[in-house]
Amino acid sequence: MNEPLKIKRRGEDGTRIITVRIREETLAALDKLAGETNYSRNELINIMLAYGVKNVEIE
Repeated sequence: MNEPLKIKRRGEDGTRIITVRIREETLAALDKLAGETNYSRNELINIMLAYGVKNVEIE
């Protein structure tokens, strides 16, 4: 007997969809990096945000 295909509801994977405003030049730089690294824009943003949150220093 086949196992059922289990699909989680969107958003139940530990991620949330949000909206942010970003400068055109920053978006262009992200898109350039995405093309050079073969990562999606979303993947790069998540990598950079995770790094920034872990390494921020508040004065």
